[in-house]
Amino acid sequence: MALEELPLARAFTLLEPGPVVLVTTNDGRRDNVMTITWTMVLDFSPTFAIKTGPWNYSYAALANSKECVLAIPTVDLIDKVISIGTCSGQDTDKFDALNIARKPARNVRAPLLPECLGNVECRVVDILDPHGIIVLEGVTAWIDRERQERRMLHAVGDGTFVVDGETVDRRIAMRSKLPDGV
Repeated sequence: MALEELPLARAFTLLEPGPVVLVTTNDGRRDNVMTITWTMVLDFSPTFAIKTGPWNYSYAALANSKECVLAIPTVDLIDKVISIGTCSGQDTDKFDALNIARKPARNVRAPLLPECLGNVECRVVDILDPHGIIVLEGVTAWIDRERQERRMLHAVGDGTFVVDGETVDRRIAMRSKLPDGV
Protein backbone atom coordinates (compact mmCIF):
# COMPACT_ATOMS: atom_id res chain seq x y z
CA MET A 1 0.00 0.00 0.00
CA ALA A 2 1.24 3.44 -0.86
CA LEU A 3 -0.02 6.20 1.37
CA GLU A 4 -0.04 9.63 -0.18
CA GLU A 5 -0.04 12.79 1.90
CA LEU A 6 -3.34 14.62 1.86
CA PRO A 7 -3.35 18.36 2.50
CA LEU A 8 -4.44 18.82 6.10
CA ALA A 9 -7.09 21.32 5.01
CA ARG A 10 -8.80 18.40 3.17
CA ALA A 11 -8.67 15.90 6.07
CA PHE A 12 -12.35 16.55 6.82
CA THR A 13 -13.26 14.74 3.58
CA LEU A 14 -12.02 11.49 5.18
CA LEU A 15 -14.35 11.82 8.16
CA GLU A 16 -17.61 12.71 6.48
CA PRO A 17 -20.36 13.21 9.03
CA GLY A 18 -23.84 11.76 9.28
CA PRO A 19 -26.42 12.14 6.56
CA VAL A 20 -27.34 15.38 4.87
CA VAL A 21 -30.43 16.84 6.53
CA LEU A 22 -32.89 19.58 5.73
CA VAL A 23 -33.53 21.81 8.73
CA THR A 24 -36.83 23.67 8.83
CA THR A 25 -37.38 26.68 11.05
CA ASN A 26 -40.07 29.26 11.72
CA ASP A 27 -39.14 32.74 12.91
CA GLY A 28 -42.68 33.59 14.04
CA ARG A 29 -43.58 35.03 10.63
CA ARG A 30 -42.61 32.44 8.05
CA ASP A 31 -41.07 29.04 7.48
CA ASN A 32 -37.63 28.48 6.05
CA VAL A 33 -35.48 25.47 5.20
CA MET A 34 -31.73 25.00 4.90
CA THR A 35 -29.47 22.14 3.93
CA ILE A 36 -27.01 21.00 6.61
CA THR A 37 -24.22 18.56 5.81
CA TRP A 38 -22.56 18.49 9.23
CA THR A 39 -24.67 16.35 11.54
CA MET A 40 -24.14 13.80 14.26
CA VAL A 41 -26.01 11.58 16.67
CA LEU A 42 -24.66 12.11 20.19
CA ASP A 43 -25.57 8.72 21.66
CA PHE A 44 -28.39 6.15 21.62
CA SER A 45 -30.91 8.82 22.64
CA PRO A 46 -32.69 11.35 20.41
CA THR A 47 -29.89 13.88 20.93
CA PHE A 48 -28.29 15.33 17.83
CA ALA A 49 -25.89 18.08 16.78
CA ILE A 50 -25.67 20.17 13.66
CA LYS A 51 -23.13 22.76 12.61
CA THR A 52 -24.29 26.17 11.46
CA GLY A 53 -23.92 29.79 12.46
CA PRO A 54 -24.83 33.40 11.75
CA TRP A 55 -23.66 33.05 8.15
CA ASN A 56 -26.85 31.02 7.49
CA TYR A 57 -30.08 33.01 7.33
CA SER A 58 -31.99 30.29 9.24
CA TYR A 59 -29.58 30.51 12.18
CA ALA A 60 -31.40 33.49 13.77
CA ALA A 61 -34.75 31.67 13.66
CA LEU A 62 -33.13 28.54 15.08
CA ALA A 63 -31.33 30.41 17.88
CA ASN A 64 -34.34 32.59 18.77
CA SER A 65 -37.16 30.04 18.51
CA LYS A 66 -35.03 27.24 19.99
CA GLU A 67 -36.78 24.67 17.80
CA CYS A 68 -36.61 23.10 14.36
CA VAL A 69 -37.32 19.97 12.36
CA LEU A 70 -34.57 17.72 11.03
CA ALA A 71 -35.87 16.17 7.81
CA ILE A 72 -33.90 13.31 6.29
CA PRO A 73 -33.94 13.36 2.48
CA THR A 74 -33.02 10.43 0.27
CA VAL A 75 -30.96 10.27 -2.91
CA ASP A 76 -33.94 10.92 -5.19
CA LEU A 77 -34.17 14.41 -3.64
CA ILE A 78 -30.52 15.35 -4.26
CA ASP A 79 -31.27 18.12 -6.75
CA LYS A 80 -33.83 19.68 -4.41
CA VAL A 81 -31.39 19.35 -1.49
CA ILE A 82 -28.70 21.19 -3.47
CA SER A 83 -31.16 23.88 -4.63
CA ILE A 84 -32.25 24.47 -1.02
CA GLY A 85 -28.63 24.79 0.06
CA THR A 86 -27.55 27.13 -2.71
CA CYS A 87 -30.13 29.89 -2.23
CA SER A 88 -30.95 32.01 0.81
CA GLY A 89 -34.26 32.26 2.59
CA GLN A 90 -33.41 35.91 3.15
CA ASP A 91 -34.48 36.76 -0.39
CA THR A 92 -36.26 33.57 -1.53
CA ASP A 93 -39.34 31.77 -0.26
CA LYS A 94 -37.81 28.34 -0.85
CA PHE A 95 -41.10 26.51 -0.30
CA ASP A 96 -42.75 28.39 -3.17
CA ALA A 97 -39.73 28.73 -5.45
CA LEU A 98 -38.69 25.07 -5.15
CA ASN A 99 -42.16 23.55 -4.77
CA ILE A 100 -41.39 22.05 -1.35
CA ALA A 101 -44.29 20.29 0.35
CA ARG A 102 -44.76 20.90 4.07
CA LYS A 103 -47.19 20.01 6.80
CA PRO A 104 -47.62 21.18 10.39
CA ALA A 105 -45.53 19.53 13.07
CA ARG A 106 -47.09 18.40 16.34
CA ASN A 107 -44.78 20.05 18.90
CA VAL A 108 -42.81 22.79 17.11
CA ARG A 109 -43.71 25.66 14.77
CA ALA A 110 -41.26 24.56 12.07
CA PRO A 111 -42.93 22.38 9.41
CA LEU A 112 -42.43 18.71 8.58
CA LEU A 113 -41.26 17.81 5.06
CA PRO A 114 -43.42 14.87 3.96
CA GLU A 115 -41.27 14.15 0.87
CA CYS A 116 -38.44 13.07 3.19
CA LEU A 117 -37.90 9.61 4.65
CA GLY A 118 -38.08 10.88 8.21
CA ASN A 119 -38.61 14.03 10.26
CA VAL A 120 -37.58 14.74 13.85
CA GLU A 121 -39.13 17.66 15.70
CA CYS A 122 -36.41 19.13 17.91
CA ARG A 123 -35.75 21.66 20.64
CA VAL A 124 -32.40 23.44 20.97
CA VAL A 125 -30.71 22.44 24.23
CA ASP A 126 -27.33 24.11 23.72
CA ILE A 127 -25.46 26.35 21.32
CA LEU A 128 -21.68 26.07 21.36
CA ASP A 129 -20.94 29.45 19.77
CA PRO A 130 -17.19 29.19 19.27
CA HIS A 131 -17.74 26.04 17.18
CA GLY A 132 -21.13 26.74 15.59
CA ILE A 133 -22.55 23.54 17.05
CA ILE A 134 -26.25 23.37 17.87
CA VAL A 135 -27.26 20.54 20.20
CA LEU A 136 -30.82 19.35 19.67
CA GLU A 137 -33.15 17.06 21.55
CA GLY A 138 -35.80 15.24 19.54
CA VAL A 139 -39.34 15.55 20.89
CA THR A 140 -41.29 13.70 18.17
CA ALA A 141 -40.09 11.52 15.29
CA TRP A 142 -41.86 10.56 12.05
CA ILE A 143 -40.97 8.04 9.34
CA ASP A 144 -42.57 7.22 5.98
CA ARG A 145 -42.47 3.41 6.09
CA GLU A 146 -44.07 3.19 2.64
CA ARG A 147 -41.32 5.22 0.96
CA GLN A 148 -39.52 3.07 -1.58
CA GLU A 149 -36.26 5.08 -1.76
CA ARG A 150 -34.43 4.86 1.57
CA ARG A 151 -30.79 5.58 0.64
CA MET A 152 -29.50 8.68 2.39
CA LEU A 153 -26.90 11.19 1.19
CA HIS A 154 -23.58 11.94 2.85
CA ALA A 155 -21.69 15.04 1.73
CA VAL A 156 -17.94 14.59 1.33
CA GLY A 157 -17.41 18.35 1.38
CA ASP A 158 -16.00 18.76 -2.10
CA GLY A 159 -19.25 18.76 -4.09
CA THR A 160 -19.51 14.97 -4.15
CA PHE A 161 -21.83 12.75 -2.15
CA VAL A 162 -21.73 9.18 -0.90
CA VAL A 163 -25.02 7.32 -1.08
CA ASP A 164 -25.95 4.61 1.40
CA GLY A 165 -25.59 1.18 -0.11
CA GLU A 166 -25.69 -2.37 1.13
CA THR A 167 -26.67 -2.97 4.75
CA VAL A 168 -24.41 -5.34 6.66
CA ASP A 169 -26.21 -6.83 9.67
CA ARG A 170 -23.98 -7.57 12.69
CA ARG A 171 -26.61 -6.99 15.39
CA ILE A 172 -26.12 -10.43 16.94
CA ALA A 173 -22.37 -9.93 17.33
CA MET A 174 -22.90 -6.44 18.78
CA ARG A 175 -25.94 -7.12 20.99
CA SER A 176 -23.99 -6.53 24.24
CA LYS A 177 -23.29 -2.94 23.12
CA LEU A 178 -26.72 -2.06 21.70
CA PRO A 179 -29.59 -0.54 23.68
CA ASP A 180 -32.64 -2.71 24.33
CA GLY A 181 -35.13 -2.79 21.50
CA VAL A 182 -32.63 -2.24 18.67
